[in-house]
Parts: sequence; C-alpha cells; structure tokens
Amino acid sequence: MNTNIILQAKDLKKYYGKGETKVHALDGVNLEIETGKFVAIIGTSGSGKSTLLNMLGGLDTPTAGTVTIGNTELSQLNDEQLTVFRRRRIGFIFQNYNLIPTLNVWENIVFPIAMDGQKPDQKFIGEIVQLLGLEQKIHSLPNNLSGGQQQRVAIARALASKPDIILADEPTGNLDSKTSDNVIALLHMTSQKFHQTIIMITHNPEIAQMTDQTIRIEDGRIVGGL
Repeated sequence: MNTNIILQAKDLKKYYGKGETKVHALDGVNLEIETGKFVAIIGTSGSGKSTLLNMLGGLDTPTAGTVTIGNTELSQLNDEQLTVFRRRRIGFIFQNYNLIPTLNVWENIVFPIAMDGQKPDQKFIGEIVQLLGLEQKIHSLPNNLSGGQQQRVAIARALASKPDIILADEPTGNLDSKTSDNVIALLHMTSQKFHQTIIMITHNPEIAQMTDQTIRIEDGRIVGGL
C-alpha cells in the first residue's frame, strides 16, 4: 500500500438476507484515503454510507473484501485484538454524541484512554479542550451543555487518544446550520493541526463541500468523487 495511504478498502461487500430478499448494502466498494485528509462520504438514506463507515471502523464484518488501516488488515485480527485496535487507532464521533451522563466533560474525554489502561496526555488534551472552546465547561455534566457543546466534547474525546483515523457519523445531524458550520470548521482545523485523517458521512451536500474530498455512494457502490 502507498505509504501516504492510511486506509484502503478492496472489493468491500455486505449482503443481508438470502435469495430474492437479499440486500446489497455494499456491492464492491474500492477506495483509498490519504493520511491527513478530511473526507466526506455522501449519499442518500439507504445508500450504504453508514454500512461503509461501520466496515471501515471494524464495527461490522464484511461479507467479502478487506479493510486495511496502515499495515493492518482488520480481518486478520480476532475480536479482542480488533477491540484494542479500534480503541487505540480509531476515534469515533456519533450523531447522538454517546456521552456518559454521570461523567463531567473532562472525564468523558479521557474515559476511553482510562478504559485502555493508559495515562492521558494532559497537555495534549488541554490543547484540544482550549481549541474547541471547552475550558470553561470541563467540570460540567453533559445535560448542562448545548447540543453544539456536547458535539465538541465528542470531538475532543475522539481526538484525545491520538488515533490515526477519526470516523464521524453524521456529526452535524442534530445541530442547527450555524452550529453545524462551526463543528465542520473545528473538525477541519483539528485535522490540520493534529494531522489526523477524518472520514465523515453526511447526506448534506453543503457540509460535504467544506471537506478536502467528497466520495459519493449510491446503492452500495461508489459513483463519484474518488
């Protein structure tokens, strides 16, 4: 694999059901993502973009094909190895934030690192917190934050373990347009500052235009943008 390619999918397929009811959620996807790029995968509801993101993040197993991150092919890892790999090498940002309501902002950010038995890089995380404008909120619980603030906490959590790749699932789906623009701008800025690769799925063409590269998927196949 090209040394500048951080992620590669080869002939990726995901089928559900059998016979006449078989659904081709992914039908032979090939893509390569360069290190440090901010990439949008765009498509309508049911196009396969969420399925693709789950495959790229090792959250689901393909029917056929491979996903390689760095020099690691995900199918070669057992369940335990894959869990550790995801925790250390991939950051996830979800549409519904997935914050732990009983933990404050700082505790939510460092929680995955603590789960891995590692010590958080206080200076690095402090820089992220400042960059995302959360320094006044680190002792706040999630239910005392706005939607935009909760999404920024989710971004900080994804960045905190210094993963190679961040996968963002409709990260602006629950936000108003102004907050959405701010979140995308923050993702772009953090991508450049910390040299992290971000792959984001969205159904919003305007949001996609704010990224470095757009890949369009329809009916489980990539139809443009590569």
